[in-house]
Amino acid sequence: MKNTPPITAMPPWVLENIASLSHLPMIEIKALWRKYFKTEAPTHNRPFLERRLAYKIQEVALRRNNLPLLERNARRIAQLIKTGKMTARYNNARAPAGTLFEREYKGCLHKVYVTADGQYAYNGQAYRSLSVIAREITGTRWSGPAFFGVKAAA
Repeated sequence: MKNTPPITAMPPWVLENIASLSHLPMIEIKALWRKYFKTEAPTHNRPFLERRLAYKIQEVALRRNNLPLLERNARRIAQLIKTGKMTARYNNARAPAGTLFEREYKGCLHKVYVTADGQYAYNGQAYRSLSVIAREITGTRWSGPAFFGVKAAA
């Protein structure tokens, strides 16, 4: 694709924090839980706490304000308050950053990652939609979500 922005990688400090979780004493794991979740740890199950903390650390690192989404939501809320009715549902929801889509096609495994800026990374390039990637893989027009199994094919 032409004029695509660079793919945004996970910040190194996030990877270091996640990697260090397995080496921390349980007291520090619980302190991190209080820091991120503002509650006491719900269990003493260390693998559970580590997985949830790893996810939360990534979530905090990749959080960003999506101004078009915020504006669209404000308009929809104003419409709901004004009329008491919701407009048609918005179905163009994107997968969260870090999501991996995999598809085996003609004996080759294809992997696509969702980047922090909402684009899709495939073979070192950024793409705006799964459909463009599906077309590049197959050579024909495909629904990207259907190709990668996110939704049923029509």
